[in-house]
Amino acid sequence: MSGQITIRTSTEADRAEIARLAALDSREAPAGDVVLGFVDDELRAAVGKRDAVADPFHRTAELVELLQLAQAA
Repeated sequence: MSGQITIRTSTEADRAEIARLAALDSREAPAGDVVLGFVDDELRAAVGKRDAVADPFHRTAELVELLQLAQAA
């Protein structure tokens, strides 16, 4: 994976973008506290306490793993 990675917690303003990502991944959007992973300012993954969604058109396995570690902290 190349590019600048940004990790942050979600806010209410992120809900639409998380829903868009979940639709791409054909999954339900994570609920509650969600950690977001951006690559070059583009949302690529969102990880909640129980589930995760990621952009299926990009390599995201490492990013999801990193977000899961951040979520557990």
